Amino acid sequence: MSSPGTDDLDPQDVINRHVSVGGEDGQRYMRLMEANPAALGTPEGAAFLRSLAEAAERITDRELGVLLDADWRCRLVAGWLIGVDRRERFRAPVGARLLESRVVFAGHGYCFALARLGTADDADILTAYLDNYLRETKLRYDQDSAFGALQHLDARLGTHRAERFTQPGGLWQQWATANRADTTDHKQRIDILCFLVQEAVDAHRASRGTGDPA
Repeated sequence: MSSPGTDDLDPQDVINRHVSVGGEDGQRYMRLMEANPAALGTPEGAAFLRSLAEAAERITDRELGVLLDADWRCRLVAGWLIGVDRRERFRAPVGARLLESRVVFAGHGYCFALARLGTADDADILTAYLDNYLRETKLRYDQDSAFGALQHLDARLGTHRAERFTQPGGLWQQWATANRADTTDHKQRIDILCFLVQEAVDAHRASRGTGDPA
């Protein structure tokens, strides 16, 4: 799958500016791969997220297309940038790539993006992913991230999609047991990440004198 309208862009330039960016960000993709709520909740983490909010506002759709067609590092960062700026027009390509699950780690970014976009359509994508990949008990992809994102959307939308997976002996329990997965509160993790990102977005908007609603 490729994104249209990206042929005349220099992919390495886009990657250098948004993925392997230096300065206070360090290697941006490494920070996002960890996405540790405790670390991102520190003053240093807040500064990192504010710079991410600025980058998410600045990056063009065509540049996001370049990242979505590149390696896992680029796709991971693209997912986060799409989510931070709530680029709804990328819902379909993000969902398609999540369901394909062709590269490692990138799915964490896709799940974050869908959680931030925050609609029933996003919940449907996560439900379809879980319905497929929780059955694959020998595969450990992004099932935990998707599960937390779906629970987050259930709370936001007042729905109960995740309940179908949490029945005793259900798909979530089967997959988590087979993979000795961490059964801590995945919803709480995505809740905190979305909260911290929105704080960063608000701070960035305030710094340039705009009061756009979240």
